[in-house]
Order: sequence, then C-alpha cells, then structure tokens
Amino acid sequence: MKLVFPADQAVIAQGLVAAAREMGVKLIRSAYSPVVREASDCAAALLDRHGNVVAQAELIPMQLGSIGATFKPCAKLFPPETLVEGDFYINNDPYHGGQHLPDVFLFSPIFLDGALIGFAATVAHHLDLGGGAPGLNPQASDVHQEGLIIPPSKYNHARDWSGGPLERLIRANIRVPTQTIGDFNAQFAANFCGAERLRALCAKFGPGTVDAAMAELLDYSERRMRRAIAQAPDGVYYGADAVDDDGIGDQPLPVHATVTIAGDSVHVDFAGTSDQVATNVNCPFASTVATALTVVKSVLTSPDIPFNEGSMRPVTVAAPYGCILNPKPPAPVRARLTSSYRAYNAVMKAMAQAVPDKVIATGFDTTEAICLSHLGPDGYRISLEIFGGGYGAGPEQDGCDAVDSPMSNCGNVPVEALDLEYDFFRVSAYGLRQGSGGPGRSRGGLGLIRHYEILADDVTFATYSDRFRLAPQGLFGGEPGQCAATRVKRGNQIIDLPSKCSFALRKGDVLMIETGGGGGYGAPESPGAA
Repeated sequence: MKLVFPADQAVIAQGLVAAAREMGVKLIRSAYSPVVREASDCAAALLDRHGNVVAQAELIPMQLGSIGATFKPCAKLFPPETLVEGDFYINNDPYHGGQHLPDVFLFSPIFLDGALIGFAATVAHHLDLGGGAPGLNPQASDVHQEGLIIPPSKYNHARDWSGGPLERLIRANIRVPTQTIGDFNAQFAANFCGAERLRALCAKFGPGTVDAAMAELLDYSERRMRRAIAQAPDGVYYGADAVDDDGIGDQPLPVHATVTIAGDSVHVDFAGTSDQVATNVNCPFASTVATALTVVKSVLTSPDIPFNEGSMRPVTVAAPYGCILNPKPPAPVRARLTSSYRAYNAVMKAMAQAVPDKVIATGFDTTEAICLSHLGPDGYRISLEIFGGGYGAGPEQDGCDAVDSPMSNCGNVPVEALDLEYDFFRVSAYGLRQGSGGPGRSRGGLGLIRHYEILADDVTFATYSDRFRLAPQGLFGGEPGQCAATRVKRGNQIIDLPSKCSFALRKGDVLMIETGGGGGYGAPESPGAA
C-alpha cells in the first residue's frame, strides 16, 4: 500500500471529515420538511471505493452506526465495478441492512476520470412514505403496512429520477409529495456536494494518495479504539432493562445484555431478550448493532476518535434471531428505537460494573414520536416531531434537561416554524417539567411539556413512546426519574392515552405531552447531593 506523509495524512483526514460535515449542512439547509430542516433527523457520510465508511457528520448515531450494513446488500447485488456515472444505490429495507422504512439511504458513486474513488451517502427520515396511516401507523401488524419498501436497488439519476420512473413511483405512494420529494432532492444535493469535495482532494493529492489515506484513517480509528478498550478491566458484565409493553398488553418486554471485555475487544450478546412481538417496537439487527457500538464508543473511548468502519472492528454484536432486537420478517419495526434504547440501557448498566466513573444513569432514553395529520381541501398536512426528555445523571454532573435521547440526537422544531407550516394546531405551552429528574448526588435531567391546541376537526394523533410504566432507574443509590404521560383535555374531561396509540382529536382539544426525567447518580444523602 502507498505510504502517505504524516502532514498529508492529517490534511486529507480533516478534509474528509469537513466534507462529510458540509454534506450534513447541505442536506439540512436544502430540506423541505421540518423533521429534517429543523430537527436534523438525517445523516451524511463519505465511503471509500470498497464501501467502508471513512468520515461522517456528527448527526444521528442510530443512522450512522449502521450505514455500512445498509450499503453492503446493494453492492452485493450490483457490484461497484459495474456502476457508471449517474448511478446510485437506494435502500430502506429493514430486513436487508436498513432500519425503519422512513429512513431512506442513498449512495452515490464518485468518479474521477472514469475511475471509482468513493461513495457519498446520505439518509433522511422522510415525513411520509405511504403505509396504512399518515406519518406513522401504530396499528401496523407487519412491515408492509408501515410504508413503501425500497429493496437494495440501483438506479440512474438522469434516467430514473427528475420525472423518471422511480420518482413517479415514490410520488404516487406518498401523501405529501412536495415535502418528501424535496427531501430526496436534498439528499442528492448533499451527495453531489460530497463528490465535489472528494474529487478536489484527489486533484490536489492524487487518487492513490487519498485512497491510501482513507485506509490509514480506518486503521487509525481501530488502533485508538483498541487502545482505549484495553484500559477497561477484562470481565463478563450483565445488564437488563425492559420496554413498558408492546402496545397491546401490559407485560414488560425484557432486554438483556452480556458484555464481554477481553483485551482490546468487546463482544455484546443480547441472549435472553424478549421474543419479537406483533407490534412495531421490534428493532432490526442493523439498528441493534448501531446501539451497542454507540454505548461502547461513548463510554470507553475518547470523542475525538473518528467514528468510521475502523472504529467498529473491535466490537462484535449478537442477538437471537426472532427476538425484538433481531426480528424475523415481516414484523413491523417503525418504533425500533423503543427497543433499541432498552438495549442501550442494558449495555450501559453492564458497563457500569466495569467502569462506574464513565457511565451515566438511565435517562428517559426514549424517542417519543408525535404525529399530527389532517386531510383538508388541498390534501394532507403532516407534522412529525421527535421528543426526548431528561438524561441520566453522571458521576460529576446533573443530567441534561429536555433534550433528545442519545441514539437520536434530533433538534427542537421551533414553535415559530410550526406556526408557519401548519394551520390545524398551535403550540400553547412548552417548557421544562419541573421535578421530573431523579434526585441523587447528581440529579437526573428534567423532561419537557408541550401542549397543542387543536384548531380543526378530524385531526389524527399518532404516537409511540415508552417509560409510561417503568421509570428510568437511578445508579449507585440515585433515585428514579418520573414516568412520561400523554393526555387530552376535552372540555372538562381529561383523557389519559397509552404510550403507543392513535387517537382522533377534535377542534378545541388540548393535547398535553409530558416526557420523562432521568435517573439520579449516587445516593441523595451524599455530600453535595442535588
């Protein structure tokens, strides 16, 4: 392999990271829907010519940790050496490397003088992709009811997009084509931006040098990951948590994790986890892998280690086929983060036994998806927001208040943006949920409240969430955070809603969202307790 001068290696590596970050900014600023434009529910990356992720924008850990797994099925069916200018891969199939159907991955090959030098990749959470209900369908009993499945495929932009057959097929299957097609175009624009930046690096340093620098960047991440893992004590550690319920019954769904640290490697096994269920809380295996990787990297390593294919090499993950973390098709998976977060909590609790000073207590750690939809004379209007709550406290700091949970990392959709976009509701209250964080030497983070006044009849509310029954636990004597709740005020009546449901709203209703707080760290009576 060609050797790269250290100075050139540093410049190329930072250039790759900067290009991926610019792709992320381009995607967000070009997007049409608030869930991408305001909440940043998207991700971007550059891959080498073999399909290894070399640089990523710091956006959504869940989407980034598995992007290589989404690429591989496409490359297996359509080998990279057969691609031509304008081709692209597309995939959202949860059972062929994808996650859930709204997350559509686009991979654009990058050529220089006819030679393949890499790939630009983006993923965005699309506001609507068809299926049995606008935005999300809590009643789906299989993945086909959740939206349009796009299997690992190859198309050509000039032939199949921009009015071509693929765009027309997608447009015909969605309720809000302007926003959804606009977000697809934003993904393509970001990919084209990444391609230009990679070609510029190759023009300056030469394709061979850039290719060698990519390989070295992967090896660098692996070396640093292994060195960091080796500092943790060897052993076998156990952790467990549970999903409240499957949305039908009231029985918890246990998630178990066994973490084995051996030298410079980590193995995470989810044996003992609940069998898959009939509702959408099942989590595709690619998402489970991303979850385990995120905990290992955040707990055991430094944040400046590039999160790429090399950083994943020391970590292996297993989950029984047919459990909620590795379901068999055609199980629905739309709310896959619900189970993913309990895997996150279980691995974090196991890590607490190995490195107690580097972990945090259990937080709300739930993606609370809130979808409001209305069919008016001009067609559907769909609002989708992603809420978090309080983080678990750490050994030296209180938990963060009212932020999205660690695997999702979405931003706040400003009230002003909603006012501009939607006329069938308005936000009437938004703030911190006082007292929701668990007491401890360090206090758990606070949840949030958000109230919506409904301004039209025939508005549909759909949601999935968790932590309505099982409170986020404290750590090392810290107390639990408060559970979440969703209610509707209808005149003088208060209607309690479950965590996973759809509900018909009327004009004048007030939808009241309360997310959970985080658990405390350390006994409250300890010196300096919150």
